[in-house]
Amino acid sequence: MMSAIVLYDLTLGYDGHPAVHHLTGVFAPGTLTAVVGPNGSGKSTLLKGITGILRPLGGRIERGGLKINQIAYLPQQAEIDRSFPITVLDIVGLGLWQRLGMFGGMKPEFREQALQAMASVGLEGFEQRGIGELSAGQFQRVLFARLLLQDCPVILLDEPFTAVDARTTGDLLNLVHRWHREQRTVIAVLHNFEQVRAHFPQTLLLARELIAWGDTPAVLTPEKLQLARRMSEAWDESATACRRSVA
Repeated sequence: MMSAIVLYDLTLGYDGHPAVHHLTGVFAPGTLTAVVGPNGSGKSTLLKGITGILRPLGGRIERGGLKINQIAYLPQQAEIDRSFPITVLDIVGLGLWQRLGMFGGMKPEFREQALQAMASVGLEGFEQRGIGELSAGQFQRVLFARLLLQDCPVILLDEPFTAVDARTTGDLLNLVHRWHREQRTVIAVLHNFEQVRAHFPQTLLLARELIAWGDTPAVLTPEKLQLARRMSEAWDESATACRRSVA
């Protein structure tokens, strides 16, 4: 059985300045959780900590025996250089790199898996398109196809539906629900509260510090959202990470 991802008094940040402060909680196995909060509240930073891209300034993350390569991570589209000359099939095929090896060629069976993943997201016939030719919605479908090939028990999504058309959003949400039915742990940074209420049973509300974490209806209350806004506005960007012991 897959283990939980547990955060113990976790502080994450950049150059010694915290962006997530003293966060404690558990992403239980197989849960579907939205991470929400005001802009700059540490949501993306948290995902980077879970993936191992960022090392904690304090506290720790326990991944229950999961290896880093068992965590699939979808960054924001703005972080990906789409000017690189690579085809749709090639970037989808990167989801197979653990099986192919760094310099392994794409065998026929791997190519077929990549084509099936593309078909699952509605990209039949796009194999030789350059990624720079795609709309935002088409490119997000490409990235979801790559996630399908990675076949990881934990999936992290950073603003997966931003600047994406409604039809694509609906199709990709269907994939998120499929992963949830398969008992994968899915954690997604989102801004659309109605989308969260409709599709994500669990929610983590951040404002650099924890505001609330639990069942979505109990977290997304006007009072808690207002508190998150107040705390985010009052945050000192120049603060250094403090230290405190965990009981």
